[in-house]
Amino acid sequence: MRIAVIGAGATGLPAAYDLLRAGNDVTVYERAPFIGGHASTFDVGGQRLERGYHHWFTSDTDITDLVEEIGLGHTIRWVESTVGTLHSGRIYDFVTPMDLLRFSPLSFRDRIRLGLTTLYLQRQKDWRKYEGVTADQWLRRNGGQSVYDVFWGPMLRGKFGESYYDQVTMAWVWGKINTRVKSRGKSMVREMLGYPMGSFGLVFDTLAERIRDLGGEVHTSASVDRIEIEDGRLSALQVQIGDGEARRERFDAALATTPSPVFKRLVPALPQDYQARLDSARYMSAVLIVLVLDRPLSRVYWLNVADRAIPFVGVIEHTNLIGPQHYGGRHIVYLSNYLATDHPMYRMDHHELLEAYTPHLKKVNPDFDPSWIEESYHHRVDGAQPVIGVDYSRHIPGHRTPFAGVYLANTTQIYPEDRGTNYSVRMGREVARLMMDDAARPSP
Repeated sequence: MRIAVIGAGATGLPAAYDLLRAGNDVTVYERAPFIGGHASTFDVGGQRLERGYHHWFTSDTDITDLVEEIGLGHTIRWVESTVGTLHSGRIYDFVTPMDLLRFSPLSFRDRIRLGLTTLYLQRQKDWRKYEGVTADQWLRRNGGQSVYDVFWGPMLRGKFGESYYDQVTMAWVWGKINTRVKSRGKSMVREMLGYPMGSFGLVFDTLAERIRDLGGEVHTSASVDRIEIEDGRLSALQVQIGDGEARRERFDAALATTPSPVFKRLVPALPQDYQARLDSARYMSAVLIVLVLDRPLSRVYWLNVADRAIPFVGVIEHTNLIGPQHYGGRHIVYLSNYLATDHPMYRMDHHELLEAYTPHLKKVNPDFDPSWIEESYHHRVDGAQPVIGVDYSRHIPGHRTPFAGVYLANTTQIYPEDRGTNYSVRMGREVARLMMDDAARPSP
């Protein structure tokens, strides 16, 4: 088959790789001038760094297996994670059961209750029984109001904002807890996180090289403006590469890895049921300030911010996972936020957002001074976090679309796990197999 893949991220590139290895002719089109999608990189002092923080859990075997396949297994480094919660200007460690017992913002009774609630959820195997209730309702009822106010509520508000925090299914929380548990290993104490030395960019560049070695094409700054349908099946794509003329390219099949609203713009009118599934998709945007500091900000890698007076929800100090020696001795800190597109901070530019965030860094480290900042960067990723509502599985669009030969694979279809590079890789490879299975079936 002659196949088009729209999007050169963690879904599209593995799919293209597998399709090529099976003997198909594959062309990848990426609208951005770079590959990697949500895990793409940029240059910081001559080193590559992800636009948004990324790591792997030990359970993320789909992507680590792929990294091994393309000859980069030796680059993966596994490091003990350090996690904390910022509450009332103090950082509390959140790694071991003893750390929970020291979490003084909760009474001793509530600390025990939080631990027992988490342990209970860790041992549950069937996420479906949590799908019909919101996390807000379940956690208030079963975890206690004070525990919700101090711990669970700030987490939900931070991830889904004031607009959606009370609409998220409890199955999403179950998935987050179980992912973290799997990364603790048999000891159930220390969490191990993985990172490819050389950055995620090295992984995607190598994968693109393998695709080209197999005879495939990977085009950046390549806009797919329309997917043409004739008699209910794929006919061609309208494509523009760089500043060149728009042209019509014929394909036997196409895999779109775009967010659902983008996919709707690419195709003709869809049947009502499938259209409704696409329309149900709601997204939060990831808004990030990346700081390059001349000294460390804190002692932890992942700091959850439980104070809603602070305008960001996470402080991820990358160089507390991967040492500052890899970045010329400088310290890399992400200030993370998830915002709806109508939020005032979503519309702020780099300078405005940095100015709004900087005073709050003293709550992370009282000694912080703006002179520590050598450089800063602003990145905004739309469609970063789907809003996972109640009974979510009933609303997921199928990978097979109503148009023969046209397939969809995006983050709204990752469930009950949360979106991430591992599950994107898994989905891309699964949909590639689906496309080949469909092609092997006799025509009706």
